Amino acid sequence: MATFSILGDLVSQVGSDRIDLAVLVGADIDAHTYQPKPADARALAGAQALVSNGLGFEGWIDRLAKAAPFKGQAIVASAGVATLQAAPTAGHSHARGPDSHCWQDVGRARQYVANIADGLAKADAANANHYRERGQLYDQRLAELDRWVKAEIAKVPAGQRRAITSHDAFGYFASAYGVQFQSPRGFTTDSEPSAKDVAALIRLVREQKIKALFVENTSNPGLVNQIAQESGAVVGPRLYSDALSAPGGPAATYEAMMRYNVTALVAGMLKN
Repeated sequence: MATFSILGDLVSQVGSDRIDLAVLVGADIDAHTYQPKPADARALAGAQALVSNGLGFEGWIDRLAKAAPFKGQAIVASAGVATLQAAPTAGHSHARGPDSHCWQDVGRARQYVANIADGLAKADAANANHYRERGQLYDQRLAELDRWVKAEIAKVPAGQRRAITSHDAFGYFASAYGVQFQSPRGFTTDSEPSAKDVAALIRLVREQKIKALFVENTSNPGLVNQIAQESGAVVGPRLYSDALSAPGGPAATYEAMMRYNVTALVAGMLKN
């Protein structure tokens, strides 16, 4: 069992046909605000392994695991990953704990994959070598993806690497790849910005002539559309931050998601 779609893809890449995978929070659904159902508890009770992000991303998972009850191998994908503090938003200057969106840096996603391969090997010792080999092969693909992201971002002059997104999910991307993000919401989609916060962002977009405005697939587009309307900027294609697209969509796997997001961001930032 994986808690949400991005983790589900990482687990499927490592486990392949040796696992029977279920994902609690599916494509295009926001894991921050997800409300588990009784069927989720029943499914989790029978699972041999549970892969979660950790760092408070799935605020409901501990309650669900206890209610199930879950007695299998718990695998926390973010274990050992160097975390960033979630940046305070305007009007909220207090410390807010670690940012949980580590997968937005491909380098950190590689640590997720190592943790998943280790965890599956412990949960299913008979196939341990298979999981470790698959994990290593996938790690090589992610190393190549990381190099590609850096090369694509390098096409944008440093002074133009600025974007507005609907919630603060790209802190690790910003740190790893040198892009400056602003958002009207905090790092969870259930936080609501004040009118003052939104007005400050509109001013920022006008002053810095930022043209790269994006809404994520799990966010309400209203706020970013308001900022665009009042600042003269244009909203670009939807980005995928906390959930993959449905199969057949542009971001049906983690690798496809990163390539799609980077392509959209670069095109938007080059307009700045």
